[in-house]
Amino acid sequence: MPNTKSAERRMRNSARKRLHNRSIKSRLKSLERVYSDALKGGKKEEANAAYRQLSSAFDKAAKVGAIHQGKSSRKKSRLAVRLTTLK
Repeated sequence: MPNTKSAERRMRNSARKRLHNRSIKSRLKSLERVYSDALKGGKKEEANAAYRQLSSAFDKAAKVGAIHQGKSSRKKSRLAVRLTTLK
């Protein structure tokens, strides 16, 4: 348990931020699954649209600090490579 008021406030803030980050990460995983399914199905148009949406979501997640910028760039790069192999 927190011993000071500021520690109590930090505990509240960190709990709120943890839930927010968790929802962002969950959305990223869902979008990745949609993209992966489109690739496996060989649907180029769907995969392209899913990639654009996923790329944007990664950028936004990195901007707010839910994930690291390097992770965002790495994931987008690898997803783009998978998209080009489909074409």
